[in-house]
Amino acid sequence: MRLPHAEPGNRIGLFGGSFNPPHSGHRTVAETALKRCDLDQVWWLVTPGNPLKEHGGLAPLEERVDAVRKLARHPRMKVTAFEALIGTTYSARLVARLLEIRPRLRFAWIMGADNLMTFHRWQSWRSILENVPLIVVDRPDASFAPLKSVAANAYAPYRWDESRATTLAGIAPPAWTFLHTRLDDTSSTALRAQRCGHATVVRQ
Repeated sequence: MRLPHAEPGNRIGLFGGSFNPPHSGHRTVAETALKRCDLDQVWWLVTPGNPLKEHGGLAPLEERVDAVRKLARHPRMKVTAFEALIGTTYSARLVARLLEIRPRLRFAWIMGADNLMTFHRWQSWRSILENVPLIVVDRPDASFAPLKSVAANAYAPYRWDESRATTLAGIAPPAWTFLHTRLDDTSSTALRAQRCGHATVVRQ
């Protein structure tokens, strides 16, 4: 649950999620942000549970952390369950806490484009955009609609063209960018459905 080590001034991408389970699409998002935004590290922040999702099929936290570690094998990708340590499942509170205890790091929040559609439903979502730059990475079936979302429209004047993405993590927020990349249509929902279907066959 401890935070990874980072040197003062490092540019850290915060990639939060339940990762239930983590998959190659998550890895694509993390790699794209790491490379295109010239980040020093990406921290995979495995949450105890997404407040906007049902938790009935949520795997244990330890199991998900181990799965993310196996997927995110990269010297500049780190995995932590820090949210559980500070007792929150809300990203805005997490960001505020990180800024408080690691004031010499430069943070940016990473999300897949599908999450931008519902970003305005997150608790205190504006405070995230006002405190750290936002990196949005393209996902299948989410290339155009997210750019018309509530959050995208509200912060349209602060959108940076992806050609300038390398400097995003080092500037004062609000600022955000949308990165186009190769698309991986793997999803946690589909993987869970496959597992359930397999389990049903085995029980028969």
